[in-house]
This record gives sequence, C-alpha cells and structure tokens, in this order.
Amino acid sequence: MSRELTSLYRALAADSDGRALPAPDQVRRRADRRARHRTTLGALTAAVLVAGTAVGTQLVLAAGPDARPGPPAVTPTAGPSTASPSSGTPSPSAIPPTRSGTPNPAPASIRPAAPTTRPAAPTSIPDRAFFALPPANDTGAGSQFLPGPVLPPLCGARPGETQVVVRRARTLPFKLAGAPAEAVPGGSYRHSVTVYRAGRAVEALRELRQAVRDCPRQDLPDAPGVTATQRLLGGPGYGEESMLFEIRTPYRDVNGDPTGDDEVHLVRAVRIGDVVTVLWEQGWESSSTDRPQFEADSRRATEAIRRWLD
Repeated sequence: MSRELTSLYRALAADSDGRALPAPDQVRRRADRRARHRTTLGALTAAVLVAGTAVGTQLVLAAGPDARPGPPAVTPTAGPSTASPSSGTPSPSAIPPTRSGTPNPAPASIRPAAPTTRPAAPTSIPDRAFFALPPANDTGAGSQFLPGPVLPPLCGARPGETQVVVRRARTLPFKLAGAPAEAVPGGSYRHSVTVYRAGRAVEALRELRQAVRDCPRQDLPDAPGVTATQRLLGGPGYGEESMLFEIRTPYRDVNGDPTGDDEVHLVRAVRIGDVVTVLWEQGWESSSTDRPQFEADSRRATEAIRRWLD
C-alpha cells in the first residue's frame, strides 16, 4: 500500500471516530415520528378531497338535472339609455346599422301606420242596387228606368245636385198583400240610387233636411190651386243615416172639390257611405202611402245597397 493511500484511510478513520453514532432507540423514535407525520398529512389530504366532493354533489343536486353553467358575470358599464322608460321598444335611432352602413328597418311595432285610402266611389249603378218586390206585392208590370225628378219640389231647392257622380231612377208600381189579382196597384215608387263625390253624401242629406224645413208650404206647380205642406218625421233609422218626411195635400173628389181629408205621401232617404237611395211613394189614383208597406220596402232598399257595396 502506498504512503498516500495510507494517509487517506487514516483521515477517514479520524473523521468517523469524531461523529458519535445515535443509539438504537433514538433511531427508532425518529423513524416513528416520520411515519406519524406522513400518516397525518395523508389523512388531512383525504379529508379535504372528500369534503370538496360532498359540497360539489350537493350543489349539483340542488340545481336540478337541467341546470347549465351560466355565463360569467359582467359588470355593466354606465352609458346613456336608448329605450323609453315606459316601453321596451327601442327608438329608431337606437337600431344599429347594417355592415353596409344603411340602417336596419325599424321593427313593425314602431313603424308608422300605413295611410288608409278611401275606396273610390262607384261610377256606375247596376240593377242589383235596386230591391225586388216579393211575389205578394209584385203587380207583374216590372219597373221602368226613366229620367225625371227623384224628389218632390221643395220651393225650388236642389239639395246635393252639384255633388252627384252618377244616378239611376225607376218607377215601380206595387200592390198590397192580399189584394185581388185584378185590383189596381196600391201605390207606386219613384226609387233612385245616387252616388255622390267622396264625403258629399252627408252634406246632401243635410241640405235635404234644411230644404224641407225651409219649405213648409208651397203651391204645386203641376196642380194649380193645390197647396202642399211638408214636414220632417221621426221613424226607424236605416243605413248609416236616414231621414223621413211627408208631403200632405188636400184630397179632392172627381169634380176637384176638397173632401176635408188629406192625401199623404212619404219620402225616405237612406245613406250608406257615399251612396243615397231615396224611396218616394207617389200613390196610385189619389191613394195615400201605406206605412207598413213603405217601411218593409225601405228595409229592402237599404239591404240592396249594402249587398251591392259589399
């Protein structure tokens, strides 16, 4: 063995002799402490894992099977509001533009309503605008569409004539229900249908009422010496607006002498929209108007106009 190697062994022996080895019981106690520390740390770690799992399970069960994770909370930033405080509909200025720079169309709830247009007034009057008599009142003579006045003379007044678009008028004799087949008609109508310019039919009826009020008496131009009286009457309403008046003249015998009785004829005007139908009962051989028959035919005339306009 060399001198250097011998010196190294000697140094190592000196160093080992300076360190006292622990007794066996001390080595055992140190090993026991390390084992206890490892056991305690493992138990604590397991307890934390079990507690976390239990809490998570309770939250999931409480939320229900349909629960879904919500979006992360975002703190709103303060800014001007574009919605009205009394409505959830945004104003047009709050609607974002499209990518091309043009504004998106406003929702239907805030678009201005489209202007409504009034339907144009008819420019012609078909036969179906006139009513048909029931078989019990039909004389078999039919009706004749002839020109002529559609109202009795009212001291020269011409109510609504400047606003007429188109007009048709007919003469229609009728018989009363239950009259013998060979009996003369119970009366006759001058029945007209007039279309007025938009909104002028109301004015025409107003002018007709005023004309009756302004002409309570007049001498009939086609019956010299005969004075007629006119007055407005009450009665059932027809259509959207209607009016009724009477024409009363003294009844005369075959010699032309007054008998003391009056011959009475009724006139009714009914308005539906811009259309006015007038039923003027003119009698037959000095007969007066039968009121029940006149009311029934007024209803028929009104319904004919409704069906036509619908």
